[in-house]
Parts: sequence; structure tokens; C-alpha cells
Amino acid sequence: MRVFFIGFGQAGGKIVDMFIDQDKKAPVRSFRGIAVNTARTDLMGLKNIELRDRILIGQTVLKGHGVGTDNVTGAKITADEIDSIINTIDSRGTHDIDAFIVVAGLGGGTGSGGSPVLCRHLKRIYREPVYAVGILPAPEEGRLYSYNAARSLSTLVNEADNTFIFDNSAWKNEGESVKSAYERLNDEIVRRFGVLFRAGEVGRSGVGEMVVDSSEVINTLRGGGVSSVGYAISDKVTQSVKQKKGLLGGLSVKKKENTEEVLTGEDKSAKIIGLVRRAMLGRLTLPCDYTTAERALVLIAGPPGEMDRKGVEKSKSWVEENIAGVEVRGGDYPLESSKVAAVVVLATIGDAPRIRELLEIAKETKEDVIKSKERRVTMFDDGEGIDPLFE
Repeated sequence: MRVFFIGFGQAGGKIVDMFIDQDKKAPVRSFRGIAVNTARTDLMGLKNIELRDRILIGQTVLKGHGVGTDNVTGAKITADEIDSIINTIDSRGTHDIDAFIVVAGLGGGTGSGGSPVLCRHLKRIYREPVYAVGILPAPEEGRLYSYNAARSLSTLVNEADNTFIFDNSAWKNEGESVKSAYERLNDEIVRRFGVLFRAGEVGRSGVGEMVVDSSEVINTLRGGGVSSVGYAISDKVTQSVKQKKGLLGGLSVKKKENTEEVLTGEDKSAKIIGLVRRAMLGRLTLPCDYTTAERALVLIAGPPGEMDRKGVEKSKSWVEENIAGVEVRGGDYPLESSKVAAVVVLATIGDAPRIRELLEIAKETKEDVIKSKERRVTMFDDGEGIDPLFE
């Protein structure tokens, strides 16, 4: 797929910056990306997105200092300056794009407020599908962030063609510093979606036996709503390797004649089926009841010698038996790596406890805000007899 990423807000900008970094190291360039923000310092902290592709909005109102977690203001600023964002996207070229992907943290102000507005306008102007990747804040980040996320998500699912969710609370580790936690979580996001959106490209390893191209991904996601992604990677090095980091976070393969013996026959099939099971039953980007998914896509990525048609077919059948729908697409994506990875997209989820919890928190927060306004008291309420200096 050829993807145009728009990173909205601080979290979205950082993640798209990592996608562009990954794309620079790939044999085939597939990603294009810009960052949009109301805070100048967030844009200056990016490393891989070119300066001309970093858009500061709301400068006359906010002076480049951000919206301060006020996503209503974030939405208004974006609506006011949507023309400048669209013009920047147009100037970077969209004729060969397969999809737009808007990436945003849903707990803050700029990304959670602006991303639904941008999705609405992109869908109005372009024929290509518009997907969102939304990052949910952990509950301990505060009720304001949960309230923002609920308002943003309930709007976003109606504006985007499909919304991938990454739930921070499901991925955090105890005692981890904020900086290392966000770096690790962002890496998890980029690794999963990097493999998914690159499927079908022709690299040095050739074309897959069962190619997953952009139309397969688009048809899987066409039902809208919320989707979750599972991912699992093998730890078995099957060939001699060169010490170089690859797309799957493993080591790239160095082609030598004296390679170790690769797995054959039933071993390959069993390995692929096991990986797909781990991907779907393990830690998903959004913990959910996978049996409620309407559609699914299974992608196996790794060295061409490890790809096994029977294993892919059997794993697709297993996924089909375990989800509500019957549409399960899948295939292989050969690439230079010493590891095999499985990506499972569970599209249009019917039930996710975290989403229900988020909406409940937001409802309670709204009620508490109304109550607090009603019982607000100030120290000067009793000073009615005192004349002011001026009217």
C-alpha cells in the first residue's frame, strides 16, 4: 500500500515521524507523511518529517502554545484552518495514494479534537479511504483525558472509514518511566502497522505466493467501526544472519551458501498456525472479544523459504471458525528477515470492555462537571454590599 500519514497532535506526530524513519530504511518507499499541531515545540522535536511538512495551526489565537487539552478548541481551530492542511496534503501529491491514515492520541486537545474534523474533510474531497489510528489514554492519566478520548472516539468512528485503536492501559509496564513507556508503545504501533501497510510491495525477496494487496486491506476494513490488531513473531533464527535491524524488529538475512537447515513440510505449517493463534489470542492493540469481529485479515511476513501455503490456508480457516463473520482474507509477504511474523486484523469489533468503560467514565465525568458548577461557591459571594471601583 502507498499510505499518506497525517500525524495530528503530539502523539500522532511522533508516531508518524517513526513511520517515516522506518520507510527511509526500507528497500521500497511506500509512506508519505506530514505532522499537524497547535504547539510549536512538539513540531520542533520531530526528526524525520521534513520542516516543510510540519504544519502549525491556530498561531494567531494560540501563539504556538497548544490548546491545553481542550479538544473543543482543537476541533474549532482545525475547522478554521482546514484549507491550509488540505493544500499542504495536495502539494505533496495524492495521485498514487491508496489510503489516508490519520494518527492521533485521543486524550489530549489537538489530536483528539482535530482528527475527526480532518477525517470528515478528507472523505469529502478524496475518493481514497480514510482510516484513523487512535491511541487511548490509560485511566490513571486522569478523568479529563478519558472524557476527551470518549468524545473524540464517538465522533471519529462516524467520520473515518475505520478506526484502529491502541489502548495504552493494556500495554504499560509497572515501574516504567514515562519516556521509555511511550517510546516502547510507539514502537509497538509502528512495527505492527508497518508490516500491515507494506504488504504486497515488491522488494528484493520477490512477490508472495498469496499476495495481500491494498484492495484486500480496504475490503477487510470497509465495514467501519473499531478494529484491533494482533501480532506475534517467532524467535527461531532459521538462517545465518548479518547484524542489522530489519522491519520485524529482528535481524536481516545475509544470503550465504552455508545457511542452516530451514524448517520443512508440516513444521512450517505448524509454526505459521501457532504464530497466528498467538497473534489473535495474545495482546491485541485493543483488548476485545475477538468472536464479535465481522471480518479478519491474516498476514504472514518473513523469509520466502519459511512461507507455507498450507499453513496460511489452515490459519485462515482457524480464524474464520473463531470470529462472527465469514470474510477472512490472508496471504504472505516475503521480506529479508531472520524471523517470521503474523499480523491479524480483527475488523469491526462488536464488543470491547475498554471502550464501554471509557464511555461510562465520560458519562460520569460530564455529570460531575454539571454538579460542580451548580454548587460552586466563592469567597466573595457575601460581599454584595461593597461597591466596586468601577462598573
